[in-house]
Amino acid sequence: MEKENNYIEYTFKVEPLQPASDILIAELGEVLFESFLETEEGVLAYIKKEDWSAAILDSLTIVHNENFKIEYDFKEIEQENWNATWEKNFNPIQVDEKCVVRAPFHEKPEVEYDIVIEPKMSFGTGHHETTHMMLQHILNTDFKGKSVLDMGSGTGVLAILAAKRGASTIDAIDIDNWCYLNALENVERNDSSHINVYEGDVNLLKDKNYDIIIANINRNILLEDIPEYSKCLKVGGTLFLSGFYSEDIPTISAKCEEHSLKFESNLNRNNWVAAVYRKC
Repeated sequence: MEKENNYIEYTFKVEPLQPASDILIAELGEVLFESFLETEEGVLAYIKKEDWSAAILDSLTIVHNENFKIEYDFKEIEQENWNATWEKNFNPIQVDEKCVVRAPFHEKPEVEYDIVIEPKMSFGTGHHETTHMMLQHILNTDFKGKSVLDMGSGTGVLAILAAKRGASTIDAIDIDNWCYLNALENVERNDSSHINVYEGDVNLLKDKNYDIIIANINRNILLEDIPEYSKCLKVGGTLFLSGFYSEDIPTISAKCEEHSLKFESNLNRNNWVAAVYRKC
């Protein structure tokens, strides 16, 4: 009998490395790839075998773009082998000299916020631009005593930093079961027991109210879910959005304006954006 939850691992070699790697990751995310590791030559990408087909890359424009050279191969990988793959490729990251995101096997650093993450098949190690910028936003925002939602929480890394920054109540929600289970492990690993981890989507937000909402997902899901974020964000509350490009800001901001969310500022990293909105 075939084992459940096997993954297909793609190894991409891309030239030039940037911006091709970022564009590739974004397009792969749209066709249900759910985890990525950036390498010196390109990207490792993972998709559940049940979501995969031989034609999975046919709709990706970057693969057919003459301005980029993309080579790839793929193989099936059992879920339990993920850790070995990850350990081989994962290096600790440091954000603004205040926060380090590392694996359990890395040496403990001398920083204010030490986050230990073992992501397995979950997104959000801090290496990707969007996660890195969201960590920056959290470091530069007063979370003390605030109620917080981390939507599309992945590994739970953003919720964990919010907890370390003094948030009083935190809900971390992800639609993927593997992310849900992994976030539970990481929350425990970082002694953040007041983070409530849920498996689901915006339907879980009914009758909820938050001071701060963090949503690092992708453009299309954000546009669909912004109305729900607005409903459960307190007046004067802050909404951090990421997972889209600089050119998407007008579209995202227009949707936010429709729902009493005013653009304040954004960070930009290799054309990825992490924007700040305020509930009016």
